[in-house]
Amino acid sequence: MLSNSLKSAHLLSLLTEIIQTMSDTNTQTTEKKVISNFIRHIIDEDMSQNKNGGKLITRFPPEPNGYLHIGHAKSICLNFGLAEDYNGMCNLRFDDTNPEKEDSEYIDSIMDDVKWLGYSWAGEVKYASDYFAQLYAYAVQLIKQGQAYVCSLTADEAREYRGSLTQAGKNSPYRDQSVEQNLDLFERMKQGEFNEGERVLRAKIDMASPNINLRDPIIYRIRKVEHHQTGKEWCIYPMYDYTHCVSDALEGITHSLCTLEFEDHRPLYDWVLDQLQTPCHPQQIEFARLNLNYTITSKRKLKQLVDENHINGWDDPRLPTISGLRRRGYTPASIREFSDRIGVTKVDGVVDMGTLEFCIREDLEHTVARAMCVIDPLKVVIESFADDAVEELSAPRHPKDESMGRRSFNMTRVIYIDQSDFEEVPPPKYRRLSVGKEVRLRNSYVIKCHAVIKDEQGKIIELRCTHDTDTLGKKPEGRKVKGVIHWVSEKYSLPAEVRLYDRLFNEENPDDAAKKHEDDNSHFLDFLNPDSLTIMANARAEMSLAGVQAGDSFQFEREGYFTTDKDSTSDKLVFNRTVGLRDSWAKIGSKT
Repeated sequence: MLSNSLKSAHLLSLLTEIIQTMSDTNTQTTEKKVISNFIRHIIDEDMSQNKNGGKLITRFPPEPNGYLHIGHAKSICLNFGLAEDYNGMCNLRFDDTNPEKEDSEYIDSIMDDVKWLGYSWAGEVKYASDYFAQLYAYAVQLIKQGQAYVCSLTADEAREYRGSLTQAGKNSPYRDQSVEQNLDLFERMKQGEFNEGERVLRAKIDMASPNINLRDPIIYRIRKVEHHQTGKEWCIYPMYDYTHCVSDALEGITHSLCTLEFEDHRPLYDWVLDQLQTPCHPQQIEFARLNLNYTITSKRKLKQLVDENHINGWDDPRLPTISGLRRRGYTPASIREFSDRIGVTKVDGVVDMGTLEFCIREDLEHTVARAMCVIDPLKVVIESFADDAVEELSAPRHPKDESMGRRSFNMTRVIYIDQSDFEEVPPPKYRRLSVGKEVRLRNSYVIKCHAVIKDEQGKIIELRCTHDTDTLGKKPEGRKVKGVIHWVSEKYSLPAEVRLYDRLFNEENPDDAAKKHEDDNSHFLDFLNPDSLTIMANARAEMSLAGVQAGDSFQFEREGYFTTDKDSTSDKLVFNRTVGLRDSWAKIGSKT
């Protein structure tokens, strides 16, 4: 489901999808379902006019200053998906113009994320730094054309000269330097003669423009930092707005897809390419970025969470990073389906986390095996079962897919059930175990509780029960037993740790909540959910899970979908809850 903040255009996109799906229900086809959107309309029109020679070339241009999140996944699916659908190409290009914040770790993680989502980029991985020499040459060309100049204003002076949204800027006193002076100063910048911040190269456009991005924007600045790709070759680095459009043109990109915050930058994108008269002039198209409720998709803020140890690294399953979602058990198919479902619009909105959960639930329902795991064990002694008796039982690995085969597990005198499946004083219509009542053990017998054992503090630590030997695989005679609970044998089960995840923040929109807070020091961190992770360290899992590998997923019957975590060892398995069977936003401990 989508939150109320989604606008009508977004709803119209979803309605279009529903209508398209309904129209295809009686059509036998193996073709990929294509959901139209305004970008596809533009591409279709371009193709019909043989614009760009009938070619489509897109790119995904992340900055390697952090791990990718679900918003980037939407962009990946859009750019690479369009290239697939139109028999085009999509480049992977790193926008590596800010070496102070970039790292090869991020480059490796981004490439891994793209491949994990199922996409392949055209040719070799590309870097904006591949074009540093050409970008410098183009900057020299702008200077020679009288369209760029070296400015010596301080940062504070530059802000003052820039003006505001309601007041025009004023020309820098260095704006009318001669071409020769600017060429000399720019070369000296390149040679490292000036300190950081002493000089910048600015485009000469219009200081009175209502679009502040056109008020003589900086296109080069001094940074005496070693670059992860070019080493110490450069001490000046181009700005993003200048680098991006030129890199697109050099690669022959036909459609440069950006999020809405770059809409006001498009005039600058076009201005640079027009002045340089590049043989290729890509078309920049903006679409709404993805925002999820109860989390954040700001890379800067995600990095803050990591750096300040509010969570356990970039792949913490509570994060909306692709690495975190992957570790939590989300699949490439579920994320691609999610990207299709939310659509591509020009209207910003917030998507409910339930939409993402629906997609993973739908995927795992059909693809993963079942198993039993008791997350919060309560010991049960079945007194009618012999001390040394072991009865082998079995059940299908998937109730609707016989090809997955069957799994075996043992019934013994001592078993575990979940603490929440017993109530000494049950509420009305309670359908689990209580004193004097019966319940069926999943894929096993009906048992009846007749005694409760407590510790000195009054906590229930053990139940005493009997079982009906005539109820294996059939209903008991003369009575109805409605409740079914899961269980594992004490002797024939595996020790496990189960990690239960709830929302990362207590507020639907942490940023908005911080802004509205009366305390001026309020911050998005104030709304972190202290119960976002609950660790159940004494869980027990059925023996069929022996030997599972990190990333293997299962449905724990009556509990939800779980995936094996990389922290698992030979002595103890670790499972992350991916999503509940129905509603993972319910309070931890509630049962389906």
